[in-house]
Amino acid sequence: MSMAKWGILSTADIAQTQLIPAIERSSNAEVAAIASGSGKASEVALKFGIPKSYDSYDGLLDDPEIEAVYIPLPNHLHKKWAMEAANKGKHILCEKPAALTSDEMQAIKRSCEKNNVRFMEGFMYYFHPQHNRVKEIVASGEIGDVKLVRSSFSFPITDKEDNIRMDSAKGGGTFYDIGCYSIHSTRHILGSEPVSVHVHAKRDAAYGVETDAVTYMEFPGEITTVFDNSFGSAFRQEYEVVGTKGRVIVPRAYRPDVNGGDGLVIVDTDGVRREETINGDQYKAEVEHFSEAIVNGTGITHTMENTINNLKVVEACLESADTGEKVAVK
Repeated sequence: MSMAKWGILSTADIAQTQLIPAIERSSNAEVAAIASGSGKASEVALKFGIPKSYDSYDGLLDDPEIEAVYIPLPNHLHKKWAMEAANKGKHILCEKPAALTSDEMQAIKRSCEKNNVRFMEGFMYYFHPQHNRVKEIVASGEIGDVKLVRSSFSFPITDKEDNIRMDSAKGGGTFYDIGCYSIHSTRHILGSEPVSVHVHAKRDAAYGVETDAVTYMEFPGEITTVFDNSFGSAFRQEYEVVGTKGRVIVPRAYRPDVNGGDGLVIVDTDGVRREETINGDQYKAEVEHFSEAIVNGTGITHTMENTINNLKVVEACLESADTGEKVAVK
């Protein structure tokens, strides 16, 4: 089997704890190089047995052996380095959010198309099989007509001073970090796009980012959707789809990896409850899906258009958080 040769742009924590191990577990990918501007690349290369290390991102991008790069840099640097990678002919897996605005993502898309490279945003949760199971259950009519989708993603930040999520200049705040998951999963389950959003948010006066928000999204048809995201509440990562006959609850929606990959789908109809445990390795599945596209030219299910549409909703949410008014998704 052909192996896609990957380079990692940064020694970021998520690269070391999730993506590099996922590439090592995969059947069609290998890490060939890592780069860092902090001087840590050689140390991390030694730790993981990565053959090559570079002290600059440009050095790695100039390596002809590298076919694809993973970008886990701070949010505000995604556009710059995605376009640099595209211009060097490298395929790109970029951590979410792939850009700060839909216009930035449109620019990335044009650069990738011009240079004939593949691109995918790293929404790893999407590759866990529990979500397609939810779609099957909804489509079967078991819970009736969908009336409500509710989701939550939260965790407490205890040390704000040293957390990049609190840095407004670097794409901080709850919508870019966790609210984007609720937006993405609701769009995925419903298979449609919201027409407007209305946000009630709390902003940290010292850091200038929204730390808590409750959002109402209006979708076509008579479906109510609401989600909350918080940097102050206990760890939660769930969504619920409520129909006219019952409901589906997904309590490990976005990080089933913290439960060994065990997703959980609970169906409750007329007081009768059943649970389905669905195991998946979402980071490995993400890597293998993208590597397959690189090696064999297969399709990418998580398209750039999907990324652009998700960012349009994020932008509308940020505008509504600022004004307190309902905002149309453009």
